[in-house]
Amino acid sequence: MNTFPHIAIVGRPNVGKSRLFNRLSNSRVAIVHDEPGVTRDVNSFVVDDEFILLDTGGIGLAIDSNSQDLNLAVDEQIEFAIQAAEIILFLVDGREGLTTLDEIIAEKLRNCGKVPFLVINKIDFPKLEEGTGEFSRLGFGEGLMISAEHSRGIENLRAQIDRLIGPKKEESIREEEQRIKICFLGRPNVGKSSLCNSLIKSKRLIVNEIPGTTRDAVEIDFDYRKNGESPWLFSLIDTAGLRKKNKINSSVEYFSSIRSHHAVERADVVFLVLDAKTGVTKQDKLLAGKILEFGRSIAVLVNKWDFALESFNRNPLPGYKDEDEFRKEFTASVLKELFFLPDSPVIYVSAKTGFHLDKIFESARLLDETARRQLSTPRINRLISKLVLRKSPPMVKGGRFKVYYALQTGNRPHRIRLYCNQIARLDDSYRRYLASNFTSEFDLQGCPVKIELVGKPTRVKGDRISKRSREG
Repeated sequence: MNTFPHIAIVGRPNVGKSRLFNRLSNSRVAIVHDEPGVTRDVNSFVVDDEFILLDTGGIGLAIDSNSQDLNLAVDEQIEFAIQAAEIILFLVDGREGLTTLDEIIAEKLRNCGKVPFLVINKIDFPKLEEGTGEFSRLGFGEGLMISAEHSRGIENLRAQIDRLIGPKKEESIREEEQRIKICFLGRPNVGKSSLCNSLIKSKRLIVNEIPGTTRDAVEIDFDYRKNGESPWLFSLIDTAGLRKKNKINSSVEYFSSIRSHHAVERADVVFLVLDAKTGVTKQDKLLAGKILEFGRSIAVLVNKWDFALESFNRNPLPGYKDEDEFRKEFTASVLKELFFLPDSPVIYVSAKTGFHLDKIFESARLLDETARRQLSTPRINRLISKLVLRKSPPMVKGGRFKVYYALQTGNRPHRIRLYCNQIARLDDSYRRYLASNFTSEFDLQGCPVKIELVGKPTRVKGDRISKRSREG
């Protein structure tokens, strides 16, 4: 595990914590919006290989009078960040001035035994500095005045952070094996956050039955140990539940969906999470297609399987002698609906009971190893010849598609480049035929195969210069 110090940004709602987080991390990881309570989970980001920055929800948040459990969960996340952090940036709003809630938060920090560094935000121009003296009543000094939105005072804040961290420790640390980034993607309320919490054996992520509880994509490092072996290194990425575009009813939800797409893009392995009670829906198919567009390795995770197990323990379902037979039928149904996946594994788990959660890590490791695989060029060409002999390409525009040579040009996804006669002569069905056979021949289950085409040189009329026709 890394030894970076943790720095948490805390404060009441809407004082600019997420904007400061993005400014210090030089990223757009946290969603920034004028609506109070947008940040609910704790976001983290390694800044310049020097420290881990933690963004938190607003303390004293009142999201909804009917969601007290959610409010309590947000406060628990803030408590987690405070306890985990060596340094706390206490952010206040210089425009609104000192509030009762600021004083309550100050007392909460004192009770935790932490002395925060006071940061006064929204000081967009020098004249606003005149009204900030009242914040000294908090007992944390005069504070540093900044504007996270306009980057005013950020360099001074970074200098103060460097001072608080102190010089880097000179120590010999072996270079860690690269972590496998796992992303959980699915519709709202299929149990993605519950899965993450069960995997890391912590209430690190907020779990609530209210759809849309998770807003940001949250990344957590985790070491998995099996039978005393060396730890397997992972990063778990929880994402917001994705709905159909026509059902996205706020700008916050829109930006949440963008964050989820970015999470898929940076992941090594994506688990498409299904609800065992509903099976595959149209939205699940759309999400599976989106994962393949990004070229990520994909496995299907059927959560809430405890319902099926409980049903068979009470009374077997009609037509099935046992749970194993029902599972095989369920798998066949899932694969039929998601026929376009590259023979992805289907894993049955329960976040509630912990059923088969270890299979998630085993599957992720296998998929990552498969995605890294280098394929033999001679074997690729032998396979192409065998496939063409077995099934000739269809006639297109009076000619037949021919392949002269093939090789692998990349992975994640596996890219197979075919040097051919004319790219227009390869129809979609034959492309799928080639890709699916590459999957089975090279055991690339769960890892997409992309076919790239390079046509032979053609002449432009009146021009002796040969040009190469190409499709990426």
